[in-house]
Amino acid sequence: MLPMSLSLTPVAAEDFEAMLALRVEALRESLERLGRFDPQRARERLASQFEPACMQHIERDGQRIGFVTVKPLADGALKLEHLYLRPGSQGEGVGRWVLDGVKRQGRDIHLAALKHSDANRFYLREGFVPVGESDVDIDYRWKAGAA
Repeated sequence: MLPMSLSLTPVAAEDFEAMLALRVEALRESLERLGRFDPQRARERLASQFEPACMQHIERDGQRIGFVTVKPLADGALKLEHLYLRPGSQGEGVGRWVLDGVKRQGRDIHLAALKHSDANRFYLREGFVPVGESDVDIDYRWKAGAA
């Protein structure tokens, strides 16, 4: 069921701590399954990828429920670096709503999802194809214009 009032809003530098807390909340269960939950590593990883100009808060009825980061790649494609939703907001069509907006840009999309994460089923349903993997992640690609 798609929430009625969804919006994307800008991210500012001072939003880092709130976004880190949301990311940890969204990823904790999957990281624990992999034996890789580490709050300090989570902080360092988000800090290394924190570019407010490429990020947007996902809001429902004025409340922040997630965030998305989309960065342009040199080959013209996009990298979906983050798409995190609070656990209570998952499975309601919000991720699909965000992803549809990214797909409407008409460019190929690259992303990586944690192994053993429910996100893998979501991305496969949304037409992404696995193109590689590491010890921790599965890499996916969605081709613009593909059926």
